[in-house]
Amino acid sequence: MTAFGKIAIIGLGLIGSSIAHAARRGLLADEVVGFDASADVRTRAAALGFCDAVAEDAASAVTDAGLVILCVPVGACGAVAKEIAPHLKPGAILSDVGSVKGAVIGDVGPHVPDGVHFIPAHPIAGTEFSGPEAGFASLFDGRWAILTPLPGADAAAVERLKAFWQGLGSNVDVMDPSHHDLVLAITSHLPHLIAYNIVGTAHDLEKVTEGEVIKYSAGGFRDFTRIAASDPTMWRDVFLNNREAVMDVLGRFNEDLAVLQRAIRDGDGDKLFDFFTRTRAIRRAIIELGQESAAPNFGRDSKS
Repeated sequence: MTAFGKIAIIGLGLIGSSIAHAARRGLLADEVVGFDASADVRTRAAALGFCDAVAEDAASAVTDAGLVILCVPVGACGAVAKEIAPHLKPGAILSDVGSVKGAVIGDVGPHVPDGVHFIPAHPIAGTEFSGPEAGFASLFDGRWAILTPLPGADAAAVERLKAFWQGLGSNVDVMDPSHHDLVLAITSHLPHLIAYNIVGTAHDLEKVTEGEVIKYSAGGFRDFTRIAASDPTMWRDVFLNNREAVMDVLGRFNEDLAVLQRAIRDGDGDKLFDFFTRTRAIRRAIIELGQESAAPNFGRDSKS
């Protein structure tokens, strides 16, 4: 018996298409139906065949679905929830994949009908690529998915959604929404902001040509460009919807950066060495938890 008779995926980019691939791999639904606001994306998704059907409107996609997952930018979740709310069946689980939880809860929550279980979620997995062609079944394997159920959430529904994400290959944790937003501000949102800024600075540096930046990029800068190639719409919405937590960690980052700036200015090698030694431990811990590879070039093909 499958986990859900029908699941509906609203938004068929990297995450939505990967959920469809992984759900079919894991035999987690009898039917996977997708929808995307872009007619072009719907056409491409239908041609790729990772959904059993691609609906022409969101309402028909969610009708009779036991699980509905919003895979749209966080800024669009409220409007989509309002559109599909009248068509959600009693007992259905409504979830999302947004990197921000507080804002999504505030935007979606008012539209959730009685009898529908709204359980926000966030898979911590992705690549710099986007679109329906970018999805693949193993994206979530060994990665974490965080559920942020609201107080009073139906325990059985939470367990069903947890089992679904485990079936997609994820490790699953449960977290308070506000704590999630703070954790992700430091582990994901701030690193993306820094990457966008560093690559933008390199692009704008008049004394170094764009050709030189591209030609002589060392490994560190290349990795920043990979992060900075992420979907601009998604990340615009992340920063606008998690501004409080991002501003908090950005303030702390600026304080720590000032300490390093003073150490460099003063020639304080001991302080720099101690700081760099301490941060190496974080890298080792991430590898030990299986969240990254210790292989050269992060395990990527040297030609890529």
